Amino acid sequence: MSEVLTLGMDLGGTQARTALVRGGEIVRRLAEPTDTEGGPDAILGQFRRMAAELRAGTERAAIVGAGICTPGPLDTETGTTLHIPTLPGWEDFPVRERMAEALSLPVVVENDGTAATFGEWRYGAGQGKRHVLYVTVSTGIGGGAVVDGVLLHGHRGMATHMGHFRMAPDGPVCACGATACFEALAAGTAFAKRARAAATAPGGHLGAVAAARRVETRDVVEGAQAGDPACLALIAEEAALLGQGFTGLMHLFSPELLIMGGGVSNAFDLLEDGIRAVVRRDAMPPFREVPIVRARLGDNAGLIGAATLALEKGDG
Repeated sequence: MSEVLTLGMDLGGTQARTALVRGGEIVRRLAEPTDTEGGPDAILGQFRRMAAELRAGTERAAIVGAGICTPGPLDTETGTTLHIPTLPGWEDFPVRERMAEALSLPVVVENDGTAATFGEWRYGAGQGKRHVLYVTVSTGIGGGAVVDGVLLHGHRGMATHMGHFRMAPDGPVCACGATACFEALAAGTAFAKRARAAATAPGGHLGAVAAARRVETRDVVEGAQAGDPACLALIAEEAALLGQGFTGLMHLFSPELLIMGGGVSNAFDLLEDGIRAVVRRDAMPPFREVPIVRARLGDNAGLIGAATLALEKGDG
């Protein structure tokens, strides 16, 4: 079994990534900018090329399947993407069927947040737990849940769209079309918008950055680490929003552990105290001390999770 390999593929709005995975570890990984203008056929071609490069020099029989994770909503039972806001042309697209044809391998299709949840549960911060909540905070907000030792899927495999519950009556419009979703308020995109608005004020770290280039969330982190008051205020605001959202999710899923992943988790050390303060203030007493930790697998969680699902579903 140690020699068995699977392919993990991650379809993102900016990058298409493919990895050869063995026993929860990345053997080799490739990535290309996603050819969004070329549509599904061009992107399938990217995955086929990367897979061929990874398979070169590997005994063909050793690779037993492939798992691909994509943004949702998608129907994982039929392997069909229903609608991907960041990727035009993927409406009702039979990705499992087309990918299986392209690779000549059995293919499993999973939501990217659910695949990352599975990766972290099996090989990352959630190992040994039966009730795990994973929330990725990046361009958007997604995630998944393990409940009673089972990866949660729901009807058509569309459960746990973590970013799409409303947190206020009014607010910014979300990519899903609603207003004031958790994602619209607290995702990295929203965090960056607040940072750019703050950068218009004279002086300070962000003002100096804005004079030279576009302000990004990493600039807020750097400024906060240096003690810049505006950056510290932005960190506190983001932590409060995340704490509010995490509290609601804890009440819904009753985890023994919440794992935070995604690009914004790079600032976890700065955000942690503020997140915990809101949870302890707002959560019902039994939920106030649920551990909140940073993901261990980083941006490999989805690749490892998808590849592992391909192996386990193939065995089943």
